[in-house]
Amino acid sequence: MEDKKENNRPLTTGEIAKYCHVTHRGVLKWVASGKLKSYRTPGKHSRVSVEDFLNFLKEYNMPIPQGLEPVVTKRKILIVDDDRGIVNSLRRVMMLENKYMIEIAYDGFEAGRKFSEFKPDFVILDICMPGLDGYQVCANIRQDIQNKHVKILAISGLNAPEEIKKIMDLGANDYLQKPFSNESLQEKVKSILGGDSHE
Repeated sequence: MEDKKENNRPLTTGEIAKYCHVTHRGVLKWVASGKLKSYRTPGKHSRVSVEDFLNFLKEYNMPIPQGLEPVVTKRKILIVDDDRGIVNSLRRVMMLENKYMIEIAYDGFEAGRKFSEFKPDFVILDICMPGLDGYQVCANIRQDIQNKHVKILAISGLNAPEEIKKIMDLGANDYLQKPFSNESLQEKVKSILGGDSHE
């Protein structure tokens, strides 16, 4: 990608105002109200990461400015499962389409760290894991309103209606019972992302 600097360099509120064709004061209001995630520099200036800006645009259905488009050509998927064989299989299937960036976590605690660093658009989440299970991971993701755009597909060998209801109530977008075919996984992911996926 040519426009690599856009990935690393945070945006000023002035730049965001130009991108969105609004006043600088309007952007500061978004920041103050918590709609637009930002951080303060030592000189007390607000800065916004490109990723947080893109999440903001997505959430409020605003067009993505031309210079930032290359950053979102691939969706980010975090796979969370304590079974390494299943993780490798899921990763292989999702890599086939060459549309996704993949990150892996083998337990709930690692999932929390990877989620913060990787900022995925989509999480494939195993429910039954030792320690911090999928229910807790799902609840942790959903308790931050900034993550409401993130899609969650819960997977499990369980098929008890109460277990499925519990994970859906916690904020999962859909459920897939193990074992499942490659095709059914791909279909679920596509259907959950819907028109939100990028070719």
